[in-house]
Amino acid sequence: MDKVRSFNQLGQDERTQIEVLLQQGLSFSAIALVLNRSVSTICREVKRNRVGKAKYLGQVAERRCRLRHRQKKKHELFSASMKAFVFAQLKTKRLSPELIAVEGKKHFCGFVSAEWIYQWIWQMKFSKSRKDQCYQQLYRYLRHAARKRKRGNKRKMRGNIIDRRWIELRPKRAAQRSQKGHLECDIMLGKNRKPGLLVVLDRKTRKTWIRHLKNKDSVYVIGKIKRIVQSCGAKTITFDNDQSFALHYKLKVPTFFTHPYSSQEKGSVENRIGLIRMFFPKQTDFSLVSQAAVKKVEDLINNRPLRMFGYQTPNQLHL
Repeated sequence: MDKVRSFNQLGQDERTQIEVLLQQGLSFSAIALVLNRSVSTICREVKRNRVGKAKYLGQVAERRCRLRHRQKKKHELFSASMKAFVFAQLKTKRLSPELIAVEGKKHFCGFVSAEWIYQWIWQMKFSKSRKDQCYQQLYRYLRHAARKRKRGNKRKMRGNIIDRRWIELRPKRAAQRSQKGHLECDIMLGKNRKPGLLVVLDRKTRKTWIRHLKNKDSVYVIGKIKRIVQSCGAKTITFDNDQSFALHYKLKVPTFFTHPYSSQEKGSVENRIGLIRMFFPKQTDFSLVSQAAVKKVEDLINNRPLRMFGYQTPNQLHL
């Protein structure tokens, strides 16, 4: 006797054979032997799909089987609750798809990958389905969704900053990020290039301080920085050549400056500014932005998991 095949569903040809063999008066055991199926499979198939009390028709059985499959509740790999979670994390916290995937695995079993989230977001952008309308604008919350290339080489003449030391003189511990307290500082501009935010970052932990600016007066700006320096026990601070930092020597900590037009030399704070731009895009009028709104963004950024630190947050690392 041949070995009974491993389970797979009956097909239309087999159902037709069952109909003919039943009409010939064969038992379930005999039909199972002919089809190389188990007796229980034949018995269950006939009882489930017979017409009336005794008659079995192959075409009717096939039609009923397909209808059951269409009506059966399917397992959703990317469920509605997962979509709502992605929507909330992206729109409210501005997390990247990679970070959303990490967070999602803490809340859902079998959560989708970052690449899946990216593909879904872009699929929603071009979807014409009414049920997808609430997700159509999600792509706008991606960090690089609408990046524009800067053109030209517009430079501004800058005044002289006294007692300025270049970045190559900065201690090795600062350059190597091996110690907390070595800061980078920059100013983020708003609408019409008016002052918006002061951004200070710890190079080792990426802890970020954000302060609202009313103007770019050096006395005012250095006063803001001094309070941050005192609160975190800063050891050094690195600036660019903006005149707002001309009174750097009043901070009472070693200060260093990047070379002109070399923003990459303080890339960490530039990266944070790029992240802050997700909450406050260019042309934001910061005179209309409250202190509470700035504080909320600061908290979101400092509680944002970072891959380089095993998905720990700056606040966890800065303790």
